[in-house]
Amino acid sequence: MPDPSTPPEHTPHGPLPDGGSVRPITRWGTPVMHRPQARVEAYDDDLHALVADMVATMYAADGVGLAACQIGVDLAVFVFDCPDSTGERTVGVVCNPELELPEGKDRRLEEEDEGCLSFPGAFTQLARPDSARVTGTGVDGEPVAFSGDGLLARCLQHETDHTRGTVFGDRLATKARKRLQKEHDAAVEDYPDDWPAVTPAG
Repeated sequence: MPDPSTPPEHTPHGPLPDGGSVRPITRWGTPVMHRPQARVEAYDDDLHALVADMVATMYAADGVGLAACQIGVDLAVFVFDCPDSTGERTVGVVCNPELELPEGKDRRLEEEDEGCLSFPGAFTQLARPDSARVTGTGVDGEPVAFSGDGLLARCLQHETDHTRGTVFGDRLATKARKRLQKEHDAAVEDYPDDWPAVTPAG
């Protein structure tokens, strides 16, 4: 039976903060993207404001998850609004995430397309475990736990990677990374430096 001290899975701890401002997304190659992020220590108004900006930016970019480093902030926190394999959406905020992945006979890899808002316009297949669980704290410091399969499992792994200074391109073979770079370069004009904090023309 479940441990009663742990929060229920798939339960957001309050709605995602709103009222934030859309910020430009930080790109691969920027130092903050490639180093482990500082732990969240203060659950204060500044953190709430940051998370609200992250949520606004994620939605403006049509993303399912966003880490603080992706708007240039060195802090181990991510937000997400992502469906699992059944289409059920889970939303949440996770500070100082710890990732749990299946092991042994329970470990199955799923190879699906993956992309990153910090390397826009490019997707490639990447094998990841088909289920994942993340624990940490919410925006007010309360314990949180989220788990799932499908895209949600991929999202939880992808965003936790960001808090550790890993981009998904780091997990690709050289040939696949070069193909991803070529696809990204072909789409660069669609994603100006201030994207998605830019007002569309027309």
